[in-house]
Amino acid sequence: MVHNQVITDDYAIYNSDCMEVLPTLPDKSIGLSVYSPPFAGLYNYSSSERDFSNCDSREQFMEMYEFLIKEIGRVTKNGRISAVHVMEIVSRNGAYWDFPNAVIEAHSRHGFEYKGRITIWKEPLQVRLRTMLKSLTHQTLVEDATECFPATPDYLLLFRKKGVCEVPVTHSKGLKRYYGAIPILPDTTQFLDNSDTEEYIELSNTVLRRLQKQYANYEGDHKANILSHVIYRRYMSSVWDDIRIDEVLPFQESKDEEDEKHVHPLQLDVIDRVIELYSNPNDTVLTPFMGVGSEVFSPVSLGRKAIGIELKESYFRQAIMNLEKVGERFKESQLSLF
Repeated sequence: MVHNQVITDDYAIYNSDCMEVLPTLPDKSIGLSVYSPPFAGLYNYSSSERDFSNCDSREQFMEMYEFLIKEIGRVTKNGRISAVHVMEIVSRNGAYWDFPNAVIEAHSRHGFEYKGRITIWKEPLQVRLRTMLKSLTHQTLVEDATECFPATPDYLLLFRKKGVCEVPVTHSKGLKRYYGAIPILPDTTQFLDNSDTEEYIELSNTVLRRLQKQYANYEGDHKANILSHVIYRRYMSSVWDDIRIDEVLPFQESKDEEDEKHVHPLQLDVIDRVIELYSNPNDTVLTPFMGVGSEVFSPVSLGRKAIGIELKESYFRQAIMNLEKVGERFKESQLSLF
């Protein structure tokens, strides 16, 4: 049942169970999907029995999740990408589950080829404060380091739908905007007389801003787009250590008193990179777990169409408010990076 919906020329969002909306979408109509699934009981997002996060076991969760993967495979165009944001799951008693590997195996059974993962670095103290894991405390390190383990990163898993891609995703002019924290540019060391870190970062900042301004409206040969080559070298890295943790849409008002809360939207830097890399303008992007609207907001602001589905009403209401401002995203400064 669809409890509420908002449909515009640029997006369609639904307050509903994703497994009720997805079967209504046409075969091979989606150019890209990007989402973060519930983490199999690590967090509980609502009290609804339809919520994936309320499964009784990992096995039950994966059984339900495979129905979703199958549907995403059906609606995805051949040769196109599904990007899934996951993490290893650590229970309160310290037991680890390799959830990313379970997701990879499930996709392989439903028409997808696994094409690699990107590790998204997280600061250990922030993870400790968010999860309250004893294994991440400095006190545990002091008392018995055999019980102290590193913070688990996030992973972005990339899957390609089997078959021939009829409309390739192209970047004929290269990339023109960088999404992330200040990169330590690899080609600026020649300008330094010493290895002073602050000077290096300041110079990197200056160089990147100049490149951003120079190539903002670039229409020449992609080979001469220096900015694109710099961005490419960052985005194609297997580790993204420059994702801004708080670069997220407003979400605080979506909390409900009666439910255990885990509300921290996927960072826009992650979504923006996926959208830019793996979709063409006017492609339709799908997210079955929309949350407060991040995976709809990003593609629409970047000239794509989007379909978002969210079960929880308070998240859906917040998504409506966030999407009302999507047209304002780049108005203040088309050249702003930070």
